[in-house]
Amino acid sequence: MAELRRTDLGLRAERAILVQVIARSDAFEADRTFEELESLARTAGANVVGSLRQKRPRPHPRHYVGKGKLAELRALCVRLGPDVVICDDELSPSQVEALESAVDTKVVDRSEVILDIFAAHARTKQAKLQVELAQLEYEFPRLTRMWTHLDRTAGGTLGGPVGGGIGVRGPGEKQLEMDRRLVQRRIYDLKKSLAKVEKRRRTTVEGRSDRFASVTLVGYTNAGKSTLLNALTGARVSVRDRLFETLDTRTRTWELPDGREVLLSDTVGFVRKFPHHLAASFHATLEEACEADLLLHVVDAAKHESEQEIRAVNEVLDQIGCRQKPTVYLLNKFDLVEDEFDVPVIRKLVGDVICTSAVTGQGLDELRQRVGKLLGEGLAELRVRTSVDNGRLQSFLHGNGQVLDRRFDDDTVELTVRINPEYVGVIRNMGGQVADLGANTDTPDRPDAD
Repeated sequence: MAELRRTDLGLRAERAILVQVIARSDAFEADRTFEELESLARTAGANVVGSLRQKRPRPHPRHYVGKGKLAELRALCVRLGPDVVICDDELSPSQVEALESAVDTKVVDRSEVILDIFAAHARTKQAKLQVELAQLEYEFPRLTRMWTHLDRTAGGTLGGPVGGGIGVRGPGEKQLEMDRRLVQRRIYDLKKSLAKVEKRRRTTVEGRSDRFASVTLVGYTNAGKSTLLNALTGARVSVRDRLFETLDTRTRTWELPDGREVLLSDTVGFVRKFPHHLAASFHATLEEACEADLLLHVVDAAKHESEQEIRAVNEVLDQIGCRQKPTVYLLNKFDLVEDEFDVPVIRKLVGDVICTSAVTGQGLDELRQRVGKLLGEGLAELRVRTSVDNGRLQSFLHGNGQVLDRRFDDDTVELTVRINPEYVGVIRNMGGQVADLGANTDTPDRPDAD
């Protein structure tokens, strides 16, 4: 009976019992992780009706909890009648099977809950493809014969008949083998579709990166990244007090104090024990952070576990290879802080921080100034002289730099521009005479070709 319940992994409106094995000595961290598991379950739509926690050096290799706690969990299930048991750690297929048999109730782990939430929040084609890929890759080794529903959900999209083809669909073939081939084919198709979407996205990103510097918001889920995006850019993206409210990357233009425009992007939030396979499936979305010129690491200053959340986010950044990006740390929601005791601790951990509030506007001007300074450090201020009818060069300067001043003299125009110094040779080849104002060379050089 327990197997039949697993044909639907959605947690909406289900009665749930939460189970945690406390394997670490840090009781405070275990409490925060358990509270987060409860938030995840509620976000997925489950109704938490009970809980069970056990301290032991490591989870039991067969039943996750020890024999005594297993009997206690079985009795709890009989008394409360839950639809699902949710475990705080990732379970092996054998652990799921053994635990379900012991308690006669569907069992899921933390990763499955996160996947369920992601599935509910996916809106764009890319996000939906990434969620489905992550779900199938996670569930593939967990397939059992009750997964006949996959024929209905995926069979019509594979471009051919379901099964192994002529001569292998006889009565001697096991249903499990059919399911495995079906899932493998669907995973292959999803990866092909994602590759096409990612190629289009990469082309778009490369095109805009030639014109704008890019800044990406990263941080723990529900740290206030979307609210900051709205406050800084005037965007109207959805903001709700829910885990993983943001799943798709949103990008808006952001004007800095010196008039330059940069691209500011919001990304999916992270949690403790963020599944490795999920980071891999969402590589295209998380790649926004890897391609950014600067990261804004948003920390919820109103929560006392800020230090642990910073470490959790940095672990994910390590996974995707952008931990060493230039980063500004923001202690956000500072209007809700009653005790500033944690601020020196955070500064000791990460260095300088900016205290911000999207609600009151605290620190936002300082943030703009800091970002402007950091992004301007690698730019050169040039004086470019060319003919007034050289529209190609003028368009290039406007598109790839910031034009600070423009003066006309008969048939020539002189522009003062802040731009990447690597473009000097291009400017000369396009008919421009260049003087580097930073080097105090006020006499324009000749338009030689590099």
